Amino acid sequence: MRLVCDCHIHTVSSGHAYSTIGECAKAASEKGIELIAMTDHAPTMPGGTHIFHFQNMHVLPETLYGVRLLKGAEVNILDFDGLLDMDDRTMGELDLVIASLHVPCFQAGSPAENTRAAIGAMQSPHVDILGHPDDSRIPLDYGELARAAAATGTLLELNNSSLSPRTYRQNAQENCMRLIEAALRHSARLIVDSDAHFHADVGNFSNVLPLLSGQSVPESVVANVSAARLLSWRKK
Repeated sequence: MRLVCDCHIHTVSSGHAYSTIGECAKAASEKGIELIAMTDHAPTMPGGTHIFHFQNMHVLPETLYGVRLLKGAEVNILDFDGLLDMDDRTMGELDLVIASLHVPCFQAGSPAENTRAAIGAMQSPHVDILGHPDDSRIPLDYGELARAAAATGTLLELNNSSLSPRTYRQNAQENCMRLIEAALRHSARLIVDSDAHFHADVGNFSNVLPLLSGQSVPESVVANVSAARLLSWRKK
């Protein structure tokens, strides 16, 4: 399976990433990636990006090094109702929004409570992707998650960084397999992202691709096999 979009990339603006937008776009171009989304962390993440960063993204070009550039954000889910740390107006001006559960920003509860938080976020008309729902530190009910993703048109992310040997996320491989199985069962759509925090990792899907092959995931359910499909499967 050839993937041509990477919609989860962090720059120096996130505080704990190490490359610029230009470096990320150049790396994408060199790897044949056609579209990338810049999705720095929203303000609640320690060291995260000021809201002005997102409100000023209109100054960025539509393409860079021949790569389509989407202006986005990775917002934080804050409570069991799915409250997000970015206002609707700002999210509405962006090209793409990821909502994620992060340990520094969310106090995990029971699987039912955590799942309610994720579903509440997915019900936002601005949230296109649920980011890395694969960490056992924040356990989730994947059946309920996939059912809600299908109903709301939200993409469920398979995160390459989560499957790295250096990851701090727990049981990510097992959880990604469960997520895939649930997504296929409930007709939810998937997206594969790098979650790059350094430009060399842009377009790196090497940890996820074996799972897709091993579980016979059809291309028809994966958003980033083409830029046109990715753009059409957003909620905008």
